Amino acid sequence: MVRSESKGRPSEARSRLLDTACRLFYAEGIRGVGVDRIATEAQVTRATFYRHFASKEDLVLAYLGESDAVMRRRADEAVAAGLPAADTIRALSKSIARGIQSPGYRGCAFLNAVAEFPDPDHPIHMAVLAHRQWFLNKVTELLGDIRETPAEAAAQHFVMMRDGATAAGCLFDPAMVCDTFLQGVEGLLRNHVTGRKIAPAGS
Repeated sequence: MVRSESKGRPSEARSRLLDTACRLFYAEGIRGVGVDRIATEAQVTRATFYRHFASKEDLVLAYLGESDAVMRRRADEAVAAGLPAADTIRALSKSIARGIQSPGYRGCAFLNAVAEFPDPDHPIHMAVLAHRQWFLNKVTELLGDIRETPAEAAAQHFVMMRDGATAAGCLFDPAMVCDTFLQGVEGLLRNHVTGRKIAPAGS
């Protein structure tokens, strides 16, 4: 269990541990970074580490929780702007594109994590799936606000495009990847508004 100081505020040591873990896990992978290195770079003792995190797994879950919170804030900001649902989808897509083009980008933290923890019963794997389900639900809700029709298929398509863009963004020219992604979003929105089904590949 993660401990915190009185009044619900995390301690400075815990914040340093989590900040260090977020940086190292994202840049170098989860399995390749050990507790000792995190404690050393966060300038805390091993005992202090275990006062705040019962295990490395707990720290990984906190890292994914931070990544989840960032995505939720972006979605909340897009919705809070009060734009029509289609423009909210566009704003969220542009936020994703900015992330892909940010310095040090190394792909989706969740896809990276699930690749390292493929067991579907592992808590880290389940945390990734929970985040993805939240994101799918949010996109489904927004697409449903555009047109009163089942939006699940269009939302799945959006999430798959997002997955492709976040994976390709660290392998190819990120500007090109983002341009392709945003064009794909526009096509998806047009098809969803008109009710056209997307033709299968090769048809």
